[in-house]
Amino acid sequence: MDSHQRVLVVDASTSFYRMNRYRVGDFFGPVDLGLHLAGKHNSLNFGIGLLAGSIFPGSNRLIVTGFSPCWGGFYVSSMGGAGLVFENLGLNMLSITGRAPSPSILYLNRCHGEEVEVEIEPVDAAAVWREGRGGVYAMMEHAYGRFGARYENDPRVLAVGPAALATDMGALCSAPIRRGEMSPADTWAGRGGFGSKLLAQHGIAAVIYGGSVLDDDFRDRKVADDWFQHKYEKKLLAKDMEATTKYRFEPRFETGGTFGVNYATLGGRMLSFNYRSLYMSEEERVRIHREFVLGHYLRQFNEETIQPRHQRTCGEPCSAVCKKLRGEFKKDYEPYQALGPLAGVFDQRAAERLTHHADMLGFDAISAGGVVSWMMECLAEGLVAPEEFGVDRRPVFDPAGFDVVADSAHNAGIGVGLLDAVIEKRGLVDLSGGARKFARRLSRLKGKEVLDPFVYTAFARKGWMVPNQYWTPGVLSPMSIMGKYYMYYGYDFVPPRELGRKNADRMVAELVLDNLGICRFHRQWAEEMVPEIIDALYGMKDAYLKCAAMTAARINCRNSSIFWESERSADYVHRFLLRKRDVEGDQNPELLAWIDRFAEDKMEAALSFWYETHKGIQESLREF
Repeated sequence: MDSHQRVLVVDASTSFYRMNRYRVGDFFGPVDLGLHLAGKHNSLNFGIGLLAGSIFPGSNRLIVTGFSPCWGGFYVSSMGGAGLVFENLGLNMLSITGRAPSPSILYLNRCHGEEVEVEIEPVDAAAVWREGRGGVYAMMEHAYGRFGARYENDPRVLAVGPAALATDMGALCSAPIRRGEMSPADTWAGRGGFGSKLLAQHGIAAVIYGGSVLDDDFRDRKVADDWFQHKYEKKLLAKDMEATTKYRFEPRFETGGTFGVNYATLGGRMLSFNYRSLYMSEEERVRIHREFVLGHYLRQFNEETIQPRHQRTCGEPCSAVCKKLRGEFKKDYEPYQALGPLAGVFDQRAAERLTHHADMLGFDAISAGGVVSWMMECLAEGLVAPEEFGVDRRPVFDPAGFDVVADSAHNAGIGVGLLDAVIEKRGLVDLSGGARKFARRLSRLKGKEVLDPFVYTAFARKGWMVPNQYWTPGVLSPMSIMGKYYMYYGYDFVPPRELGRKNADRMVAELVLDNLGICRFHRQWAEEMVPEIIDALYGMKDAYLKCAAMTAARINCRNSSIFWESERSADYVHRFLLRKRDVEGDQNPELLAWIDRFAEDKMEAALSFWYETHKGIQESLREF
């Protein structure tokens, strides 16, 4: 194993580049090294872990780090499978600084151990986005068509869409290429808006990369099997098959993937109609889930995707085959939730139309779903006129008498119009400074009742993030990175001070995986085995674990979380507490005490809950 990490630093403004080396032990991976480089250069960093290209499944995520234009602080995003081809460059990390004079494509190639070729070529991004499949897909195909013939093996392309210029929530998209064909199982580094950073701050609209296959990685399956046999009394593949059951096929629910298993089990916890389900009775929430989801939305998914086994991997050999497909449409829970039930869409055809449009435009689909759902409620309640949001209709946003096919299609059409309005800046819509800034400006025109239905976590002056789509207080915690799973998102009641500590523990555990580019779908074995593997290969188990804790503390030093600005964010927590007592029968004395405090003064109790969580975080993530 190489004892140094090789980082290619490319100055997009001049096309000059250099190779830097960092000793393993000083830095262990793409997160701690990315934090160092972003702090020095405000760079956008793409890196892989020390186990990339090895026999370990899920070890080939491409980790993207930098200061997020959306969140406002240091952020970590990741993309499945894209690290496998990146490893053929013979690099551990690409660090982009400076800004190209005009939108450009960054070309990287390495042939048989030679130096990496680096070129930056201008591209008419606006024209390309109008070609073929449009948006990010057109940009991927354009980059491949322009440079693909230069590669000995299939390369990989990272691309952005129009959302990268119009908003701060532009995503990075990629798809595996096999024998010249681009897979429909596209993968995303969506959270954090790094597509916006790549194009708006560095002038790069696409990165195409690849090279000759390296063969000096750890591939001794017998040794790995011995490790796993000792730990679990199972071989590596058997343990991984067990750990990834949910993402492949869960026989208990006769479905699979995050979409299938989550929707099969949510029941009254499902969020819908821009979180207005919080205020519904449990009977109404269960009815919506039973009739609209189990009886239609999930049934369609099972019949069209699970039963015919339309599934693929993200581009690396993996038993999870977590990419669930119907033709060109890839079905993951959070995008199809945020642009599905949260937006008043419960039909696969309607959700495909809306989600695919958001993807094509290059949005982080979860953030886009939160914004679209909020805008729909503003329209439905008459707080904003349709023409002010660049559309000509109001959505159907009441579950009573809701037609699951016709009304879903109606709402999806409005959602598509709202996304186009964001790109074209129609009416009052201007998200160039972020959705939080737009919402505050709109509230000054229309009143605070326009801001209050918008659920988001706030960071520093302009930072914002639509929460993960689970009804639990952890997703609105004042953590230094939100929108990922660097927090506790279990459905049990946890007192806020303890919740803060559990959030901190979860962040450190996730960093143990992210700093090696390991997919969290394999976490059932990876969290335990990764330190042991590092010890066996490098003799640095304790140093690696200390590095994860130290990196979490250093990220947390920049924690500028802001108390919830919208009333519904406070209601999100309050209603969760009420449901725990009234529906699930939880009689925890501390739960009951918090419910009494919310009844006495909701916003004062919400502030106390937020600060208690913050205390637990701060006392846990300390750098010493």
